[in-house]
Amino acid sequence: MVFDATFWVAVSFVIFVGVLIYFKIPQNVNNLLSKMIVDIKNEIDESEKLRKESKKLLDNAQSKLNSVSVETKKILDQAKSEADRLVIDMNDKFHKSAEIKKNLSKIKISQMKETAIKEIKDNSIRIAINSVKKIITTSVDKSKLDNLFKKNLEETKSELKKINS
Repeated sequence: MVFDATFWVAVSFVIFVGVLIYFKIPQNVNNLLSKMIVDIKNEIDESEKLRKESKKLLDNAQSKLNSVSVETKKILDQAKSEADRLVIDMNDKFHKSAEIKKNLSKIKISQMKETAIKEIKDNSIRIAINSVKKIITTSVDKSKLDNLFKKNLEETKSELKKINS
């Protein structure tokens, strides 16, 4: 029987496969592939865990950022309302102060007016008394003059008391 090259290739292939099975190469390759699959699975699980942790941290940071934004807005609104209130208070104080100064000025002017009127009256009375004195001293004799002067002096004093009170 003549064996051709195909037969020998088949025999060598069977021997090769037998040697592989004898040395447990397919089992070792299978174990190696299984180990690589488990390692890859572990890495995938670890990366999934890290992704979830990152997402959790991102969500946490985002919520903190949102709460800070809300708090910042509250603080700004509060500061604005406080500034508005202070402006209104200062404006009210200014107007009250201006009103007080205005009233004080009116009172001062009124007092000055009353003082000026009193001085004018006093000067007028003094001038009238001096004029009457001169007229009486030049036109009437001394005894009549003294009586008339005393009488007029008493009348003038009583009139001044009426005016001043």
